[in-house]
Amino acid sequence: MDYFSESIKKAIRTVPDWPKPGVAFRDITTVLQDKTAFRKLIDAFVHRYHGHKIDAVAAVDARGFIIGSALAYELNASLVLVRKKGKLPFDTLVEDYELEYGTASVELHKDAFKPGDNVVLVDDLIATGGTMLAAARLIRRIGAEIVEVAAMIDLPDLGGSRKLQEEGLQVYTVCSFEGD
Repeated sequence: MDYFSESIKKAIRTVPDWPKPGVAFRDITTVLQDKTAFRKLIDAFVHRYHGHKIDAVAAVDARGFIIGSALAYELNASLVLVRKKGKLPFDTLVEDYELEYGTASVELHKDAFKPGDNVVLVDDLIATGGTMLAAARLIRRIGAEIVEVAAMIDLPDLGGSRKLQEEGLQVYTVCSFEGD
């Protein structure tokens, strides 16, 4: 793990037993409140994609918006919001995905991308991968190309990154919490 990754990982607060017993919640607000850690986080993404032809950054509701907006600005790319169902005002495509207990849906404006656009899909963390997989399917349905799926945190024990890779997606995370 490089210097940036290690310093960002150290800035993430772990809240034990929240929202339920046995869960170690990774709280990113401490990274956002630390101006040096936040700059390092955004710089890690910018350096990763600088020099690539990125047309758009697709950011997943809601914490992905934080990373996505700063990254889109720095890459001179458009910002596209992948929202929870019912939050977008125009014609949308919807994709359902499985949760531990039931299903949820994300949506995207039908005109969010042009076919062939190069897209980086971002969120704050990858857990089970359901939300990111649903978002990736929406982007692909429009005909855009996903350069990479990116997040600040990977929780590999939950299998999300593996599922994304099995769908043929490249995955990049700044840091991971394995077995923690």
